Amino acid sequence: MKTALVIGGSRGIGRGIALKLARSGFDIWLTYHSRSDAAEAVKKEIEVMGRSCEIMGFDVADFEAVKTALEAKCDANPPDVLVYNSGIIRDNLMVWMTKEEWDAVIDTNLSGFFNVTKTVLFPMLREKRGRIVVISSTAGQIGQAGQVNYSASKAGLIGAVKALAREVGKKGLMVNVVAPGVIETDMTADLPEKELKKLIPLNKFGVVDDVANTVDFLCSDAQSYIHGQVIGINGGLAI
Repeated sequence: MKTALVIGGSRGIGRGIALKLARSGFDIWLTYHSRSDAAEAVKKEIEVMGRSCEIMGFDVADFEAVKTALEAKCDANPPDVLVYNSGIIRDNLMVWMTKEEWDAVIDTNLSGFFNVTKTVLFPMLREKRGRIVVISSTAGQIGQAGQVNYSASKAGLIGAVKALAREVGKKGLMVNVVAPGVIETDMTADLPEKELKKLIPLNKFGVVDDVANTVDFLCSDAQSYIHGQVIGINGGLAI
């Protein structure tokens, strides 16, 4: 049975990805930071499908916590898929941004990717198989005012994945980035929808399934030659 490790899978895009992969036949290891209730709800939805779901709570920014939660587990049974979706925002103009706002976003969004992938990568390489999909953002491609920290972290993920793809491709691993634009979730509920739509050629926000379906395709047997790429899901916001 194939297993997918979904980092940050309790809400929003992560939840949609976990559910979609479960529908495609994956058992799910789902991680969360603080919302155990949301994680439990996703677990129940997945189990109704007849798939198994194990939930784990830890802070991806804490290397030792990640190692404790994942190292032995992944060494014994490496996941077939790793989806890194963990991310936070601490928006502010650069001139007013605090060191804490910068550090919090970089530590979770970028260093968290290192902490998780470092822990999982060797067992996947040992098996000479696996798919890694990292959720970046349009902000990492074109930048966004008020999000210097967030844009830097998401651009960093793109660079990291491109380099990692060059390292591991010959070992049978495929690594890609999915970069969503404005997707309808709790995090975007308060955005000025009318004004933002004017900037999007398709004149609409995306939905979670737009992202989840793309991740599912990248993790499926339907594709075997997409590697080191950035797949934008943004309605044309970044062209």
